[in-house]
Amino acid sequence: MYSLPEVLQQIVPIAHEAGAKLMDWHGRLAAPDVTSKSAQRDLVTSADLAAEKIIVERLRAAFPNDGMFAEESGTSDLDADHIWYIDPLDGTTNFVHSLPMFCVSIARVTAGQPDVAVVYLPRLEETFTASTGAGCALNGAKVKVSNSTHLQQSLLATGFPYRRHLLAENNLENFNRLFLTQQGIRRMGSAAADLAYIACGRLDAFWELHLGPYDVAAGGLLVREAGGVVDTIESGGDWIHGKSIIAGSATLVQQMRDVLLKDRAPGYPPLGDREQAGV
Repeated sequence: MYSLPEVLQQIVPIAHEAGAKLMDWHGRLAAPDVTSKSAQRDLVTSADLAAEKIIVERLRAAFPNDGMFAEESGTSDLDADHIWYIDPLDGTTNFVHSLPMFCVSIARVTAGQPDVAVVYLPRLEETFTASTGAGCALNGAKVKVSNSTHLQQSLLATGFPYRRHLLAENNLENFNRLFLTQQGIRRMGSAAADLAYIACGRLDAFWELHLGPYDVAAGGLLVREAGGVVDTIESGGDWIHGKSIIAGSATLVQQMRDVLLKDRAPGYPPLGDREQAGV
């Protein structure tokens, strides 16, 4: 049985290897290397697939009894004691357009909670790591969430779902509610990178809807180990699988909730995709 630091020590090189594979493709994609999934905006590239193959193969070799929850290749052994949540390329649209905000995201989930995480931004050469009880680090140096306590002086981040034209709740109203209450809102295009930047204090708080568990598991642990709060928008839900997440300092999370949930009917936000018929 490996300790958490030993597990982390094994997965950082895997993230770096996958990131190196992404950089082999960065700026070199041809038209056949880019396809769409469930929506035209939801891209997958040959780089995603090649990086995920590396991660899955290395994890299976190192941890043969563990399960997998990977964005491109799906799930296996979800009744195992440990499940690896893998996003080989979070920020695919950025990657396709040669923007630097993309990353490899790997987390191990045990008893429903992440306990080891790596988010690696290969273009920027930034490696965020965390394990339960050991704090969060950026390139080996410990980091903490922002000490901002006033929403009006805070820099927020969010994102919008690929299938936003089909969803009853596409996050636009939430954006409008917060638009005049803060210093600025950034849309970075990678939830894992957003959460990593919350963990090191570059961004103050983050919210988003309709994310996959592989998008948030690693970044959520980074934030928690950096002293922040990670939860669903309505407090107490399953932020890994619930398709609703809010993260930042406890003070800012509460201030954002006060804005987002004011005059809302119980049950906001809808967790189902509730697509418009015939679109």
